[in-house]
Amino acid sequence: MKKFNYEARDQTTNKITKATVQADTESAAAKLLIKQGFTPLSIKEQNEESNVIARLSGRITTKDKIVFTRQLATLIGAGLPLSQSFSTVLEQTQNKKLQSVVQDVMTSIESGKSLSESFSKHPTVFDPVFLALVGAGEMSGTLDESLQRIASQQEKDASTISKIKGALTYPIIVLLVIMGVIGFMLFTVVPQVEKLYHDLKRPLPFLTQAMVNVASFLTHYWWLALLIIGAGIYFLVQYLKTDSGVKATDTLKLNVPIFGQMFQKLYMARFARTGQTLLSTGVSMLDMLKLTAVAVNNSVVRDSVLRAAEKVKGGKALSVSLQPENYILTLVPQMIKIGEQSGRIDEMMGKTAQVYEDELDEQVRTISTSIEPILMVVLAIVAGSMVAAILLPIYSLVNGINV
Repeated sequence: MKKFNYEARDQTTNKITKATVQADTESAAAKLLIKQGFTPLSIKEQNEESNVIARLSGRITTKDKIVFTRQLATLIGAGLPLSQSFSTVLEQTQNKKLQSVVQDVMTSIESGKSLSESFSKHPTVFDPVFLALVGAGEMSGTLDESLQRIASQQEKDASTISKIKGALTYPIIVLLVIMGVIGFMLFTVVPQVEKLYHDLKRPLPFLTQAMVNVASFLTHYWWLALLIIGAGIYFLVQYLKTDSGVKATDTLKLNVPIFGQMFQKLYMARFARTGQTLLSTGVSMLDMLKLTAVAVNNSVVRDSVLRAAEKVKGGKALSVSLQPENYILTLVPQMIKIGEQSGRIDEMMGKTAQVYEDELDEQVRTISTSIEPILMVVLAIVAGSMVAAILLPIYSLVNGINV
């Protein structure tokens, strides 16, 4: 199929709409637009250059997807036909890439495919959990409720990630300041101390000499330093893309000092919240476990959930299956056991998610408060070492002159 840029007038609202449509020919695109309730004003086939530009310009953010999902849920819940709901959402969508995706989904629906099938053509935009919830909503006739649940879950997940990024921002800024201080001292002050000692024909102290050597190397062989750093970053990035690299990174997240517990609670909150949403929509237990294993976005926790899924498949209770897994926090199987006894596993998973989300909020606040004095001490040690390497030689020179 080819892609066509079009400008058309909505026959209901009389508004002008600009977007893209997929069809075999220009006339087929015009017929499709007329069928959707538009009067075509201009239709032009996209060339390769415009396709490249479209791919490179902008991106679909989580906020864009949340707004799209909520709008679609509201319109479907109000009783509008699916094609009309998409047309209305398309008019209100500002993101060009998302407009193209929505238009493609509309075309797929018009050709007779289900909504979940149409969404599945864009796996980078709609993840497996999204597709599973939409599919369950279609089968149960509660599509609007499923979409509302998806939007709510996306909002909670985005809020949690935002808080963690906020907690990590301050340490990164302080580390950059420390690197800036080191660079300034190495390239401006240290050479002056070296010149002073050279003029007086005195040997430099060990610490100062080491700093002079580093400054001299970076001054004369900066290109080699950049080459080494660039090669190191390249090979590190390539390694992190491998299975062993991903596993090493995910294991580090779970065990790193200070932040390890925070990541563990994040993954448990994500597992429980996703599980609650899927089960309440009618997804089976095994499918729920397979989807949440992907949704947690950590290979170590994913493997733990998949091992539990195999035990559940063999007839064990979910709470018993999760109990021995190292990175499944204790509260999760305990709450699920209560849910199994009461027949309300989804409700208990929701409460578990709320507990971890609240604890995560508190831990983020605690880390943000406690990490400031720690970083100040680190900054003071680094700056103090630099100053000592510069001032102590000068004091020793002065004492030598006085003697």
